[in-house]
Amino acid sequence: MHTVWKGAISFGLVHVPVKMFSATEDKDISMKLIHRVCGSNVSYIRKCPTCEVEVEWDDIVKGYEYEKGRYVLFEKDELEQLSGEATKTINILDFVALEEIDPIYFQKTYYLSPDQAGGNAYNLLLEAMRQSGRIGIAKVAIRSKSSLAAIRIIGDCLAMETIFYPDEIRSVNQVPGLPETVNVNEKELSMARMLIEQLSTPFEPAKYTDDYRARLMDLIQHKIAGEEVSVAPEAQKTNVLDLMAALQASLEAVKLPPNAPGGLDTSTAGAAVPAAAGQPAAAEGSEVVAKVKKPRAPRKTKKEDTVS
Repeated sequence: MHTVWKGAISFGLVHVPVKMFSATEDKDISMKLIHRVCGSNVSYIRKCPTCEVEVEWDDIVKGYEYEKGRYVLFEKDELEQLSGEATKTINILDFVALEEIDPIYFQKTYYLSPDQAGGNAYNLLLEAMRQSGRIGIAKVAIRSKSSLAAIRIIGDCLAMETIFYPDEIRSVNQVPGLPETVNVNEKELSMARMLIEQLSTPFEPAKYTDDYRARLMDLIQHKIAGEEVSVAPEAQKTNVLDLMAALQASLEAVKLPPNAPGGLDTSTAGAAVPAAAGQPAAAEGSEVVAKVKKPRAPRKTKKEDTVS
């Protein structure tokens, strides 16, 4: 692993020298932009529109636009001093219970290993945290960026999770279209809970794979081999017009008899919810399939392996 940062964990008067390593890796398949006409790689050029010349990195500084077209400029060392970069310290402020932190706060995970002669202090902190059942909330400044962080244990390793500050989390009140009151049909609710129970299982991350990446790599190999490839369009699924019928069909798909002992009598399923206005009703006896859309992941920006 490549060391991305060196410093120390500080809690009280204890100083634990550590090295930091990225705990995750981006498996996205990287593609370049190619000029269709000649097949050349299209490059990005840092060009000044005023001087009309290509600008070297040494001639670039950071600036904050306080008015349209007017900037205050900062040299690299100014920002490093402002962020406390020179301290190279992960300063633990509090110890809290992990379950008190909503997952929305977490950003990226890093492994921490003991550095130099810090093995004893490292083991002391690790074991003390393990027995207390607590994690540390810390502040850290790396590469001119200040972050909150959670220090926790993974296996026999201390790990650091960078986390958002509270004012970086958008309020759910900003989400449009949320219902003012939540009203549900009790029969539908019972069936939905039964379906959730049937689909509940211990979390086994190894069984989840990136199907898109696997299909893309297969397509790449076929193209390298010079094969003509045509991708068949996905068959359109039937729109769900009846929620009760969709729940019942879903339960049947997971092998749960709806009228089993302890289950729900669904003999009247289908009459509970009328078809949507302007839509034809589902044919009697027709199979209804619940269409569940997978939430789209936010687009990632390719970056170097740095702490956010």
